[in-house]
Amino acid sequence: MKPFKSGIKITVTKYLLTVKFNKMAKYSKEAGKKVEKSMHEMHEGKLKSGKSNKKVTNPKQAIAIGLSEAREKGAKVPKKSSSKSAAKKSSKPGPKKGSHKK
Repeated sequence: MKPFKSGIKITVTKYLLTVKFNKMAKYSKEAGKKVEKSMHEMHEGKLKSGKSNKKVTNPKQAIAIGLSEAREKGAKVPKKSSSKSAAKKSSKPGPKKGSHKK
């Protein structure tokens, strides 16, 4: 059976109904190559961070640099999630135990 436009493929046999979802890639091949290049530069010790120009040693930071470079080139990369950072900023720590007055 042909898949629907939304990427859902339904197969019907005598006793079984199978539904498969075709998921699109989140990242383009160009984005993957940029990340691979930045990781390679990090391992060689050539990858530097933005304004401070310090050497990058954290693999997560190298991935972030590669993805941001891919975004600048116009590659298919999901948007930065700002919800996590906004949630951290807005949440205030509660009162400590035993600090309330009776």
